[in-house]
Amino acid sequence: MDWHFMRGTPYLVRIAAGLRRPRSTRLGVDMAGRVEAVGRKVTQFKPGDEVFCSCKGAFAEYVCSPERALVLKPANVTFEQAAAVPVAALTALQSLRDKGRIQRGQKVLINGAAGGVGTFAVQIAKAFGADVTGVCSTRNVDMLRSIGAHHLIDYTQEDFTKTGTHYDLILDTVGNHSFSDCRRALMNKGIFLMVGGSDKGRWLGPLKDLFKATVASWFGSQKVRPFFARLSKADLIVIRDLLETGKVVPVIDRRYPLSDVPDAIRYLEEGHARGKVVINMKQQGET
Repeated sequence: MDWHFMRGTPYLVRIAAGLRRPRSTRLGVDMAGRVEAVGRKVTQFKPGDEVFCSCKGAFAEYVCSPERALVLKPANVTFEQAAAVPVAALTALQSLRDKGRIQRGQKVLINGAAGGVGTFAVQIAKAFGADVTGVCSTRNVDMLRSIGAHHLIDYTQEDFTKTGTHYDLILDTVGNHSFSDCRRALMNKGIFLMVGGSDKGRWLGPLKDLFKATVASWFGSQKVRPFFARLSKADLIVIRDLLETGKVVPVIDRRYPLSDVPDAIRYLEEGHARGKVVINMKQQGET
Protein backbone atom coordinates (compact mmCIF):
# COMPACT_ATOMS: atom_id res chain seq x y z
CA MET A 1 0.00 0.00 0.00
CA ASP A 2 2.73 2.47 0.96
CA TRP A 3 4.77 2.22 -2.20
CA HIS A 4 1.75 2.15 -4.50
CA PHE A 5 0.53 5.41 -2.98
CA MET A 6 4.03 6.87 -3.08
CA ARG A 7 4.51 6.03 -6.77
CA GLY A 8 0.91 6.74 -7.73
CA THR A 9 0.69 3.49 -9.69
CA PRO A 10 -1.40 2.03 -11.08
CA TYR A 11 -2.75 5.41 -12.09
CA LEU A 12 -6.20 4.49 -10.83
CA VAL A 13 -5.00 4.97 -7.22
CA ARG A 14 -4.50 8.67 -7.96
CA ILE A 15 -8.26 9.15 -7.79
CA ALA A 16 -7.93 8.59 -4.05
CA ALA A 17 -4.32 9.65 -3.53
CA GLY A 18 -4.09 12.78 -5.67
CA LEU A 19 -3.85 13.24 -9.43
CA ARG A 20 -0.59 15.22 -9.82
CA ARG A 21 0.90 14.89 -6.34
CA PRO A 22 0.01 12.96 -3.16
CA ARG A 23 -2.74 14.53 -1.05
CA SER A 24 -1.02 13.11 2.01
CA THR A 25 2.77 13.17 2.18
CA ARG A 26 2.87 11.06 5.35
CA LEU A 27 3.35 7.40 4.52
CA GLY A 28 2.77 4.41 6.78
CA VAL A 29 -0.53 2.75 7.75
CA ASP A 30 0.28 0.25 10.53
CA MET A 31 1.75 1.03 13.93
CA ALA A 32 2.33 -0.18 17.47
CA GLY A 33 3.47 1.83 20.47
CA ARG A 34 2.66 3.24 23.91
CA VAL A 35 -0.08 5.76 24.54
CA GLU A 36 1.50 9.12 25.30
CA ALA A 37 -1.63 11.16 25.98
CA VAL A 38 -5.40 10.84 25.63
CA GLY A 39 -8.26 13.23 24.93
CA ARG A 40 -10.64 14.15 27.74
CA LYS A 41 -13.43 11.93 26.37
CA VAL A 42 -11.25 8.82 25.97
CA THR A 43 -12.30 6.06 28.39
CA GLN A 44 -10.75 2.85 27.02
CA PHE A 45 -7.07 3.80 27.17
CA LYS A 46 -4.64 5.65 29.40
CA PRO A 47 -1.05 6.86 29.05
CA GLY A 48 1.38 3.94 29.09
CA ASP A 49 -1.00 1.41 27.49
CA GLU A 50 0.64 -0.69 24.78
CA VAL A 51 -1.51 -0.64 21.65
CA PHE A 52 -1.54 -1.32 17.92
CA CYS A 53 -3.74 -0.08 15.11
CA SER A 54 -3.90 1.23 11.56
CA CYS A 55 -3.61 4.98 11.08
CA LYS A 56 -2.29 7.62 8.69
CA GLY A 57 1.32 8.73 8.81
CA ALA A 58 2.63 5.78 10.81
CA PHE A 59 6.25 6.37 9.73
CA ALA A 60 6.79 8.73 12.66
CA GLU A 61 7.79 8.90 16.31
CA TYR A 62 4.31 10.15 17.26
CA VAL A 63 0.95 9.50 15.62
CA CYS A 64 -2.64 10.45 16.42
CA SER A 65 -5.40 7.87 16.27
CA PRO A 66 -9.09 7.79 17.23
CA GLU A 67 -10.00 5.63 20.22
CA ARG A 68 -12.19 3.38 18.06
CA ALA A 69 -9.17 2.24 16.01
CA LEU A 70 -6.88 1.17 18.86
CA VAL A 71 -6.54 -2.31 20.36
CA LEU A 72 -4.41 -3.36 23.33
CA LYS A 73 -1.26 -5.24 22.35
CA PRO A 74 -0.90 -8.76 23.75
CA ALA A 75 1.91 -9.04 26.29
CA ASN A 76 3.48 -11.98 24.44
CA VAL A 77 3.89 -9.98 21.21
CA THR A 78 6.66 -7.43 20.60
CA PHE A 79 5.99 -3.94 19.29
CA GLU A 80 7.62 -4.88 15.99
CA GLN A 81 5.41 -7.94 15.64
CA ALA A 82 2.28 -5.96 16.50
CA ALA A 83 3.17 -3.23 14.00
CA ALA A 84 3.32 -5.87 11.26
CA VAL A 85 -0.26 -6.99 11.87
CA PRO A 86 -3.16 -4.64 11.03
CA VAL A 87 -3.78 -4.32 7.26
CA ALA A 88 -2.21 -7.62 6.19
CA ALA A 89 -3.86 -9.70 8.91
CA LEU A 90 -7.25 -7.99 8.42
CA THR A 91 -7.01 -8.74 4.70
CA ALA A 92 -6.30 -12.41 5.36
CA LEU A 93 -9.01 -12.79 8.02
CA GLN A 94 -11.79 -10.93 6.25
CA SER A 95 -11.16 -12.47 2.82
CA LEU A 96 -11.08 -16.06 4.10
CA ARG A 97 -13.92 -15.72 6.62
CA ASP A 98 -16.29 -13.25 4.97
CA LYS A 99 -15.75 -13.71 1.23
CA GLY A 100 -14.50 -17.28 1.22
CA ARG A 101 -16.81 -18.58 3.98
CA ILE A 102 -13.99 -20.88 5.04
CA GLN A 103 -15.05 -24.10 6.78
CA ARG A 104 -13.25 -26.72 8.84
CA GLY A 105 -11.83 -29.48 6.67
CA GLN A 106 -11.82 -27.48 3.44
CA LYS A 107 -8.79 -27.54 1.18
CA VAL A 108 -7.34 -24.04 0.88
CA LEU A 109 -4.46 -22.90 -1.33
CA ILE A 110 -2.58 -19.64 -0.68
CA ASN A 111 -0.70 -18.37 -3.74
CA GLY A 112 2.01 -16.03 -2.48
CA ALA A 113 2.01 -17.71 0.92
CA ALA A 114 5.37 -16.24 1.97
CA GLY A 115 4.30 -12.61 1.61
CA GLY A 116 2.76 -10.21 4.10
CA VAL A 117 -0.86 -11.27 3.60
CA GLY A 118 0.12 -14.84 2.72
CA THR A 119 1.89 -15.66 5.99
CA PHE A 120 -1.15 -14.48 7.95
CA ALA A 121 -3.53 -16.32 5.63
CA VAL A 122 -1.72 -19.63 6.12
CA GLN A 123 -2.00 -19.37 9.90
CA ILE A 124 -5.55 -18.04 9.98
CA ALA A 125 -6.80 -20.72 7.57
CA LYS A 126 -5.18 -23.35 9.78
CA ALA A 127 -6.80 -21.80 12.86
CA PHE A 128 -10.17 -22.24 11.13
CA GLY A 129 -9.40 -25.94 10.71
CA ALA A 130 -8.67 -25.93 6.98
CA ASP A 131 -6.15 -28.11 5.17
CA VAL A 132 -3.66 -25.50 3.95
CA THR A 133 -1.36 -25.58 0.93
CA GLY A 134 1.13 -22.77 0.44
CA VAL A 135 2.75 -21.78 -2.86
CA CYS A 136 6.19 -20.23 -2.48
CA SER A 137 9.78 -20.25 -3.72
CA THR A 138 12.38 -22.77 -2.59
CA ARG A 139 13.92 -20.47 0.03
CA ASN A 140 10.58 -20.07 1.85
CA VAL A 141 9.57 -23.72 2.13
CA ASP A 142 11.00 -24.24 5.62
CA MET A 143 9.58 -20.98 6.92
CA LEU A 144 6.05 -21.82 5.76
CA ARG A 145 6.32 -25.29 7.22
CA SER A 146 7.32 -23.74 10.55
CA ILE A 147 4.16 -21.57 10.67
CA GLY A 148 1.85 -24.48 9.98
CA ALA A 149 1.32 -25.03 6.24
CA HIS A 150 0.24 -28.66 5.75
CA HIS A 151 1.44 -28.89 2.14
CA LEU A 152 3.87 -26.82 0.09
CA ILE A 153 4.31 -26.24 -3.63
CA ASP A 154 7.59 -24.77 -4.81
CA TYR A 155 6.57 -22.70 -7.81
CA THR A 156 10.09 -22.92 -9.25
CA GLN A 157 9.56 -26.67 -9.58
CA GLU A 158 5.82 -27.11 -10.05
CA ASP A 159 2.76 -25.20 -11.29
CA PHE A 160 -0.13 -25.53 -8.83
CA THR A 161 -2.66 -25.14 -11.66
CA LYS A 162 -1.36 -28.34 -13.29
CA THR A 163 -1.01 -30.73 -10.34
CA GLY A 164 -4.50 -32.21 -10.66
CA THR A 165 -5.33 -31.29 -7.05
CA HIS A 166 -8.53 -29.31 -6.48
CA TYR A 167 -9.24 -26.78 -3.72
CA ASP A 168 -12.36 -25.32 -2.13
CA LEU A 169 -10.69 -21.92 -1.80
CA ILE A 170 -7.76 -20.30 -3.59
CA LEU A 171 -6.52 -17.03 -2.13
CA ASP A 172 -4.29 -15.27 -4.65
CA THR A 173 -2.00 -12.47 -3.49
CA VAL A 174 0.26 -12.55 -6.54
CA GLY A 175 -1.77 -12.58 -9.76
CA ASN A 176 0.81 -14.56 -11.73
CA HIS A 177 -1.82 -16.93 -13.17
CA SER A 178 -4.99 -16.13 -15.06
CA PHE A 179 -8.31 -17.22 -13.61
CA SER A 180 -8.70 -19.51 -16.61
CA ASP A 181 -5.62 -21.39 -15.40
CA CYS A 182 -6.54 -21.24 -11.70
CA ARG A 183 -10.02 -22.64 -12.24
CA ARG A 184 -8.38 -25.95 -13.18
CA ALA A 185 -7.31 -26.19 -9.53
CA LEU A 186 -10.73 -25.25 -8.09
CA MET A 187 -13.49 -27.56 -6.96
CA ASN A 188 -16.69 -27.42 -8.99
CA LYS A 189 -18.17 -24.80 -6.64
CA GLY A 190 -14.85 -23.42 -5.49
CA ILE A 191 -14.12 -19.78 -4.71
CA PHE A 192 -11.22 -17.75 -6.07
CA LEU A 193 -10.27 -14.84 -3.78
CA MET A 194 -8.27 -12.00 -5.30
CA VAL A 195 -6.50 -9.85 -2.71
CA GLY A 196 -3.61 -8.85 -4.93
CA GLY A 197 -2.53 -9.00 -8.51
CA SER A 198 0.10 -8.39 -11.12
CA ASP A 199 1.85 -5.02 -11.03
CA LYS A 200 1.86 -4.94 -14.82
CA GLY A 201 -0.08 -2.09 -16.35
CA ARG A 202 0.38 1.49 -15.20
CA TRP A 203 -3.27 2.42 -15.67
CA LEU A 204 -5.37 -0.29 -14.04
CA GLY A 205 -2.81 -2.77 -12.67
CA PRO A 206 -4.49 -5.78 -11.00
CA LEU A 207 -7.99 -4.41 -11.68
CA LYS A 208 -7.61 -5.45 -15.31
CA ASP A 209 -6.96 -9.04 -14.17
CA LEU A 210 -9.90 -8.82 -11.78
CA PHE A 211 -12.28 -7.69 -14.52
CA LYS A 212 -11.25 -10.56 -16.79
CA ALA A 213 -11.60 -13.10 -13.98
CA THR A 214 -15.01 -11.80 -12.93
CA VAL A 215 -16.36 -12.01 -16.46
CA ALA A 216 -14.99 -15.54 -16.83
CA SER A 217 -16.68 -16.62 -13.60
CA TRP A 218 -20.11 -15.64 -14.95
CA PHE A 219 -20.12 -18.77 -17.08
CA GLY A 220 -19.68 -21.46 -14.44
CA SER A 221 -20.17 -22.53 -10.85
CA GLN A 222 -16.71 -21.38 -9.74
CA LYS A 223 -16.79 -17.85 -8.37
CA VAL A 224 -14.33 -14.97 -8.27
CA ARG A 225 -14.57 -12.69 -5.25
CA PRO A 226 -12.36 -9.61 -5.12
CA PHE A 227 -11.50 -8.24 -1.73
CA PHE A 228 -10.24 -5.05 -0.11
CA ALA A 229 -9.74 -4.96 3.64
CA ARG A 230 -11.83 -2.69 5.84
CA LEU A 231 -10.64 -1.34 9.16
CA SER A 232 -12.51 -3.04 12.00
CA LYS A 233 -11.75 -2.88 15.70
CA ALA A 234 -13.82 -6.04 16.28
CA ASP A 235 -11.70 -7.93 13.76
CA LEU A 236 -8.46 -6.55 15.22
CA ILE A 237 -9.61 -7.99 18.54
CA VAL A 238 -10.14 -11.37 16.83
CA ILE A 239 -6.60 -11.18 15.50
CA ARG A 240 -5.28 -10.06 18.89
CA ASP A 241 -6.80 -13.19 20.44
CA LEU A 242 -5.11 -15.35 17.79
CA LEU A 243 -1.80 -13.63 18.59
CA GLU A 244 -2.30 -14.08 22.31
CA THR A 245 -2.93 -17.82 21.97
CA GLY A 246 0.03 -18.27 19.62
CA LYS A 247 -2.13 -19.45 16.72
CA VAL A 248 -0.78 -16.56 14.64
CA VAL A 249 2.82 -15.37 14.80
CA PRO A 250 3.85 -12.41 12.59
CA VAL A 251 6.74 -13.15 10.22
CA ILE A 252 9.21 -10.27 9.91
CA ASP A 253 11.73 -10.24 7.08
CA ARG A 254 13.70 -7.06 7.69
CA ARG A 255 13.80 -4.16 10.13
CA TYR A 256 14.83 -0.64 9.15
CA PRO A 257 15.35 2.47 11.29
CA LEU A 258 13.03 5.40 10.64
CA SER A 259 15.79 7.21 8.74
CA ASP A 260 15.93 4.36 6.18
CA VAL A 261 12.27 4.29 5.11
CA PRO A 262 13.30 4.90 1.45
CA ASP A 263 15.48 1.77 1.50
CA ALA A 264 12.65 -0.24 3.06
CA ILE A 265 10.23 0.78 0.31
CA ARG A 266 12.78 0.03 -2.40
CA TYR A 267 13.15 -3.45 -0.93
CA LEU A 268 9.37 -3.94 -0.91
CA GLU A 269 9.22 -2.90 -4.57
CA GLU A 270 11.48 -5.80 -5.48
CA GLY A 271 8.59 -8.12 -4.60
CA HIS A 272 10.54 -10.71 -2.62
CA ALA A 273 9.87 -9.72 0.99
CA ARG A 274 9.28 -12.69 3.28
CA GLY A 275 6.42 -11.73 5.56
CA LYS A 276 6.54 -8.10 6.64
CA VAL A 277 9.07 -5.27 6.63
CA VAL A 278 9.06 -3.16 9.81
CA ILE A 279 10.25 0.35 10.60
CA ASN A 280 11.50 0.90 14.15
CA MET A 281 12.56 3.98 16.06
CA LYS A 282 16.18 2.94 16.48
CA GLN A 283 18.55 5.06 14.43
CA GLN A 284 21.79 3.88 12.87
CA GLY A 285 24.45 3.13 15.46
CA GLU A 286 21.96 2.48 18.27
CA THR A 287 21.60 -0.89 19.96
